[in-house]
Amino acid sequence: MRTANKGTVIIIGAGIAGLSSAFYLVRDGWKVTVLEQGSLADNCSYGNAGMIVPSHFIPLAAPGMVEKGLRWMFNKKSPFYIRPSLNWNLLNWGITFMKSANRRHVDNHVEAIRDANLYSSGLYDAIAKMPGFNFELEKNGIMLLYKTPEVEREEIEVAQRGRDLGLDVEVLDSAGIQELEPHLKVDVRGGIRYKCDGKLCPQKLMRQLIAYLKEAGVDFQEYTHVTKFVQAAQRVKQVQTNRGDFTADEVVLATGASLPELASKLGLKIPVMPGKGYSFMYAPEGERQLKHAALLVEARVAVTPMDGQIRFSGTMELGSANNTVYQSRVKGIVEAIPRYFPSLNVDYPRDKVWLGYRPCSPDGIPYLGRVNRFANVTVAGGAGMMGLSLGPAFGKTIADILGNRFTEIDIQKFKPDRFS
Repeated sequence: MRTANKGTVIIIGAGIAGLSSAFYLVRDGWKVTVLEQGSLADNCSYGNAGMIVPSHFIPLAAPGMVEKGLRWMFNKKSPFYIRPSLNWNLLNWGITFMKSANRRHVDNHVEAIRDANLYSSGLYDAIAKMPGFNFELEKNGIMLLYKTPEVEREEIEVAQRGRDLGLDVEVLDSAGIQELEPHLKVDVRGGIRYKCDGKLCPQKLMRQLIAYLKEAGVDFQEYTHVTKFVQAAQRVKQVQTNRGDFTADEVVLATGASLPELASKLGLKIPVMPGKGYSFMYAPEGERQLKHAALLVEARVAVTPMDGQIRFSGTMELGSANNTVYQSRVKGIVEAIPRYFPSLNVDYPRDKVWLGYRPCSPDGIPYLGRVNRFANVTVAGGAGMMGLSLGPAFGKTIADILGNRFTEIDIQKFKPDRFS
């Protein structure tokens, strides 16, 4: 580890974006302080599906998503649900989403999203080879499983787009899928295997990153809520919190779903809507273990083998943040599983359902880079369902920006103040 000599950085947020930024900055010679409003022991990055997804090159705001959302939103078990409320931010978010859900928007961003995910995947490979890191990284692909002819047509079209973008993709019939999963009965019409994808165990990754950063001298401040930024001459001079004041040369905003509130204290408009998702762990009986991570397309359920078990996760519930587990939403996940894997009779512990918030931008594009208004403020967030996948790419890019180096990926499409 190099001696800190480049200056000081405050990172606000200890999710995967914040920890990845700390990882590359401290290796680059910066003295880093991480402010986390909650506990390091659990946040949105811990309970997610653990998928590395170059296959997710199409932004959430895409043609057809508005129509699907309207069909789903009145079904409390559906993959997508908007919780009704008099929420002006939700209304504005929805209007921008509808304006963005078109073919031109997709065409303008697929390459940038693909490049960021591929770059991040390579960075994960490098981290996994370092001493002290063993987070079950596997690059054996992710299967997208479907049951209907309509979805088959849609997914084959997307797969061809993926091939055109240089991704390693194969289309399989039901027998081909079953051959990949010899220990489980699979009941599907077919599937797409994105060989470019991978998976890891998020809780192991997060704990190992924290241990590494503490050993490297990073100062973690838990339960520390930012109350005010002191500004002067287009710079943030001080970060005031409920647990004291902090100063640094650079400030990184990486607070996930609470990014809009934090940005507003700087007079910045960075819209994000919290997309609540649920997950739970399941221990399969005997040898009924899954070999590949999978997405159950019609149900929008993610299935990931990790830590000797299987994690099931899903739903996208937009609305004001709260910590209530709506069991009807979880039931939608549970009921979908045997339709694809009939040999899995999944029961789940209702008191051990995890919930977290995906930070969803209204155009489905992440926020990454410096803001125009301040000379020493950068943002890493708004990655939605790609948050864990993009973590290292976010962190390395932040370190390159602060180090006045060219970034390895083009971040012009990811400008954090594009709505300001």
